[in-house]
Amino acid sequence: MLERLGNATGPVLAAAAATASTAALPLVGQAAPIRRPRIFAVTFRGMTEVERGFEAYFSSRKIPVDITYRDINRDATRLPGVLEAIRATRPDLVYAWGTSVTLGIVGPYDGVVNGQHITDMPTVLTLVAAPVQAKIVPDLANHGRNVTGVTHVVPTESQVRAIAACRPFDTLGVLYTPTERNSVVVLDEIRRLGRERGFHTVERTFRLDTNRKPIADGASALVRALKDAGAPWLYLPPDSFLGTLAEGIIIPAAMQLGLPTFASTEQLMQAGALSGLVSRYYNVGQFTAHKAERILIGKQLASSVPEEALKRSSYQIRMPVARELKLPPPLSMMDYAELIGAGVAPQ
Repeated sequence: MLERLGNATGPVLAAAAATASTAALPLVGQAAPIRRPRIFAVTFRGMTEVERGFEAYFSSRKIPVDITYRDINRDATRLPGVLEAIRATRPDLVYAWGTSVTLGIVGPYDGVVNGQHITDMPTVLTLVAAPVQAKIVPDLANHGRNVTGVTHVVPTESQVRAIAACRPFDTLGVLYTPTERNSVVVLDEIRRLGRERGFHTVERTFRLDTNRKPIADGASALVRALKDAGAPWLYLPPDSFLGTLAEGIIIPAAMQLGLPTFASTEQLMQAGALSGLVSRYYNVGQFTAHKAERILIGKQLASSVPEEALKRSSYQIRMPVARELKLPPPLSMMDYAELIGAGVAPQ
């Protein structure tokens, strides 16, 4: 209102300011308007099904919230500006998408930098593969940090069992981005499981440019290198850069080589992988919103709300790919697997 007064000065401006101030006050006997909770959401690669599920939860529960989105577009150098915006606006809750974003906002539990990381506002993380291994929290339930949220990756051990149930292996090929924390911590788990269960891991990483950003050059050759190293499976870890290449380069290259692929996330499964044990992104977003509701409406401390994964996941098999690879799923899987494209004839 004051901006629309143009050149008004002196008594006119003072009167207008008084009017605006009075208009903002509730009438006598009238309840003061309830302020809508404000959420500052930091995303990594734009709007996803996670955010759609997050918003839908509040809508279905008729809980009005104001959400401000800030996307870093896979560029961690934008995080300092995001942190400044969070401090300037003082939201009621911060929403952090992915491991890199979450670590950039709250820092590792043993490496918080005062004045840099956000510790005095509750943060709800989502789509973080392994919060403990990434050092976001020392454990999922009683960690004492002003953080909670939802993990989206099914436990690595369950994924390894699922791969072996479809086709036994003694070598597992993994392609990943060395600068993505999600991928690195899951790979560490696979190495540990390999030592315990007696399988070998062969690995290849995407090339980095001079700014340490991953590039697609030579990606299909990396798939061939894993095949030549004796891997009967290509495991696709939770990796945002890998996700951008999966449908157009990685999975087609694997198909040409007759190399089956196993997806750790719904995004990678949708890109055309043979099989995967995945949590649905939309449901992850809704569960994340439930955690946020407990803080914003239930007035619980974030540190008292445990970090969790979804209770249910989906074992998916893409039948046209299985037919092309001549790798039909075992009959025992038919009772619980979700068969995608089961009625579609191979091309």
